[in-house]
Amino acid sequence: MEEVLFEDFQKLDLRVGTIIEVDDFPKARKPAYQLTIDFGPLGIKKSSAQITTLYAKEDLLHKQIVANVNFEEKQIANFKSQCLVLGAVCENDVVLLNPEQKIPNGTTVQ
Repeated sequence: MEEVLFEDFQKLDLRVGTIIEVDDFPKARKPAYQLTIDFGPLGIKKSSAQITTLYAKEDLLHKQIVANVNFEEKQIANFKSQCLVLGAVCENDVVLLNPEQKIPNGTTVQ
């Protein structure tokens, strides 16, 4: 594993947001959802997430997640992903990282 400098880690802007909309993403190469996420004072951002095996759309709605909000936009098919939702990969499934308690959207993760 390559070591990174603390200064590199500090460049990431990790924030808590709440999923406010979940749509199917049929044009994605692998099964995915299009998520619309409220980051409070940072506004609304969209993300694509390959989490369809563990999460139903209705389970994701109003769920708080952690995301990198200063990641460069990525074009995925006809969709622009504006942030990177974080999760742990376990046996090819992604388990979302989320706060244990409800906290304000936009809260910084350190």
